[in-house]
Amino acid sequence: QVQLVESGGGLVQAGGSLRLSCAASGRTFSNYNMGWFRQAPRKEREFVAGISSIGLLTYYVDSVKGRFIISRDNAKNTLYLQMNILKPEDTAVYYCAARGPLQSDYYTPDPKGYDYWGQGTQVTVSS
Repeated sequence: QVQLVESGGGLVQAGGSLRLSCAASGRTFSNYNMGWFRQAPRKEREFVAGISSIGLLTYYVDSVKGRFIISRDNAKNTLYLQMNILKPEDTAVYYCAARGPLQSDYYTPDPKGYDYWGQGTQVTVSS
């Protein structure tokens, strides 16, 4: 089991920044590829970014590319999402998720491809 706890969400004006954190416990964090997802009201959960187990590879969806940065500190068992130039359409509950080490790819946009999830943290961007 891997336990994930997100933090860092909040209310911010458009153009501002937030840094989300995801603290992991349980099994060896560095064995897992990680991802960030978000879910806005009445919408499906959407993949945002992924990072490989030791942080060498990253992937972003087009809507956040150039604005968001995913990173991890395996010594601290923590995943991060730095969000810059935030827009109202970034408003959502943000979730971190762990993808098992036996998967062939380090990320997938399909939520079913992740084994463990955090409880989410709310991000609200006002216009």
